[in-house]
Amino acid sequence: AYATMGIVDKQLFSSFVPTAAKLMESYNNQALANIAWAYAVANVDAPTLFNDIFINECVEKKDGFENAALFQLHQWHLWQTKEKSNSGLPVDLQERCYDIFISQAPTVSKLQNDVVAQLSHIGLDPKEEVLMGSGYRIDVLVEVNGKTIGVEVDGPHHFIGKGMSPLARTILKRRQVPPIDGIELVSVPYWNWDKLGKDQAKKQEYLRHLLGLKIDNE
Repeated sequence: AYATMGIVDKQLFSSFVPTAAKLMESYNNQALANIAWAYAVANVDAPTLFNDIFINECVEKKDGFENAALFQLHQWHLWQTKEKSNSGLPVDLQERCYDIFISQAPTVSKLQNDVVAQLSHIGLDPKEEVLMGSGYRIDVLVEVNGKTIGVEVDGPHHFIGKGMSPLARTILKRRQVPPIDGIELVSVPYWNWDKLGKDQAKKQEYLRHLLGLKIDNE
């Protein structure tokens, strides 16, 4: 629950490791995925927890994982192999997780449509819902001065209680994409965009500043 809400207490997560490791063989499929995902979000390395026993449990229970659990395990696998250089899931299970991770059909909001339109107005060529090597989809990709930048259009559902604190899935994506996919990631949070109202000039100025473009660069 803490991880889902993006609340991370590294000391607390570290203190849970011995008990969690002792209980490993008693976990069902969703519990295995939940604990893996929670530690990935917290970014607390736990080699005594995520060891051969954990992998064997996943393999033995592989046919019982539902899509939500496979989705979580993919993010854990990215964390272990790409962020921590540790061992991850066996190839067959890894591929199942990846296939589920990329299978969700993207939805495009009115907010995203507006941001894309303004990016076009300032002379860029935005590409939407681009699938990256990590399996993440980036809302919008643009090329700025020879550099690829991902623009995440973060509506209220990316934040706790539709407030301003990002949910764990938002935190994880922001953390994993830049090092794994090798791109810079910037965010357009809904409250900043809403403040600009219907003033297109202000929206375009906001995007130029966000992307490091000169104001007179039309």
